Amino acid sequence: MTGTANSGAPANPFPSKELLLDSCAGKRGAAHPVLWAAGELALAHAELRAATGPRSEIAIRRASLVRHIDRWLAAELPSPHGGAHLHTESVGAVVDRLARYSVLARGALTDRCPEPELHQAWHRLAELALGYRDLAFEVGAGLRRIPDLADPGLTG
Repeated sequence: MTGTANSGAPANPFPSKELLLDSCAGKRGAAHPVLWAAGELALAHAELRAATGPRSEIAIRRASLVRHIDRWLAAELPSPHGGAHLHTESVGAVVDRLARYSVLARGALTDRCPEPELHQAWHRLAELALGYRDLAFEVGAGLRRIPDLADPGLTG
């Protein structure tokens, strides 16, 4: 959390990108709802990567986890400033994609992918992690708003 008790400003409910990447890598222990969901999303993406049969149950679980993140943040976030620009996707969708790229990058290591593929996988993960960090700051500061996709009919 980024707020301080003396600042009078509400704490930013977003976990850091480092903690988020740790959760996607399977490092558990954080009780933060976004970190828990990120770890579960990474597990789901690992299952998808290994799956040979139907994947619909995994897709349903992922959609539920994305909604979980979006609903929790909707309740925790301060109201954005009147002129805040709209981001194109929900935070849950960003975390889902970050979990996917985390699994793909680690898989590129274990699969002994050629160097260009390995580099590209880690580059995509790093870029998305920086994008998440910027989005978390902007949304937490009320400078950017995110679409309200907490309605299960919109994200399922």
